[in-house]
Amino acid sequence: MLINSPDNLRVMRTAAWIWIVYLACLGIVDMAIYTSGPAAPILWYHLLNGFPAVIFLMLSYSKWLKSINRFLTPLMILLISGTPILIDHLLGLSLPKAPLSNLEGMVLRQLPVLFIGLILVAWHYSLLTMILYSAGLNLFELSIVFTIGRLDDPKLMTSFYFIIVIRTVCFIVVGVFINQLITYLRAQQESLKSANHQLTHYASTLENLTISRERNRMSRELHDTVVHAMSGLAVQLETAKAYLEVDPGTATKLLAQSLETTRSGLKETRRALKELRASPLEDLGLMIALQKMITTTVERGKLLMEVSLPGKDKYLPPDVEQCIYRVTQEALENVVHHSNAQHLAVQLTISGDEILLVIQDDGIGFNPKIGAPGGHYGIQGMQERAQLAGGTLTINSKPSQGTIVRLVIKGNFQ
Repeated sequence: MLINSPDNLRVMRTAAWIWIVYLACLGIVDMAIYTSGPAAPILWYHLLNGFPAVIFLMLSYSKWLKSINRFLTPLMILLISGTPILIDHLLGLSLPKAPLSNLEGMVLRQLPVLFIGLILVAWHYSLLTMILYSAGLNLFELSIVFTIGRLDDPKLMTSFYFIIVIRTVCFIVVGVFINQLITYLRAQQESLKSANHQLTHYASTLENLTISRERNRMSRELHDTVVHAMSGLAVQLETAKAYLEVDPGTATKLLAQSLETTRSGLKETRRALKELRASPLEDLGLMIALQKMITTTVERGKLLMEVSLPGKDKYLPPDVEQCIYRVTQEALENVVHHSNAQHLAVQLTISGDEILLVIQDDGIGFNPKIGAPGGHYGIQGMQERAQLAGGTLTINSKPSQGTIVRLVIKGNFQ
């Protein structure tokens, strides 16, 4: 059974060029050996051997080879295997006496070409087919030589039988090795294809998961801005409506507060949408993006800040940079919206084998086992980001004792 491979054409072309080059080299050797004597037998020998080689080369470059590859491949193997044997024994060519003009010499002449055919069979077919080819090819030549009566001399017969046996054994040994090597290479290719498919699927799943988590983060962000602002605004407007006829002055103050709440909510919403559209890591790099985020947080929360960041960017994998940036962003948002903190400290340390991010505030804190008030801290989202980057996230907090967020990522960060 023919083993289909996308490399069939390349293998055929390589075999064709090897055949042509071998015949050219053999012609040069014959020119050196047969310096005297008739040139016609030598010329006919090389023309008859070169003609099938040229046909083989042309077929290997034909455009329609792909469409009939299943049928043309065995024909080309038969061509490269049968041509040397038929030319040597059936056409009655007799070269002038020289070291390579006797029967043994003619067998040696055809050996490299037959090895090319053996390689093609071992490449394209199963192990059993290759063994049958090796035995059948040598039996085929033995039967031709025996039929045309070229083994009249008992010594010559013994010598030729010995050559056939040795060549058969060599063909089988070499063919088994090549076939097993090709089988192993194809298994490796299939394994790589399977691994590539799994990696593609994993990358697609990871991308969708990242998008989903980012949407959840933005949902929480908008919930903390738009929903809170609208909820407060609704309460203030309901109260102003109640006071409108009873106490117009109070109603006016409530309307003014409602207007301020609307402006604040609008500002926070614009900020959140801007962060959704922007890509600070790609535009600014990790350190500048973190510094800008921290500065904005200080202004929004009116906090006293202690910051310790590396002086310049180090190359980090994109998923690690995203993890550091998003965990910092989530932690700072929680500080601004929920902690009622006065002081905030951010420390990022990048060593050769570890990244340490510590974010600490002196706010109201919470019980991590119960969860943050209103479920706004997004602890699960930060932990998932840490896991995707191969890190661990721990949160230490107690009511009225502040919160410490610690992210540790181990790896090679030289």
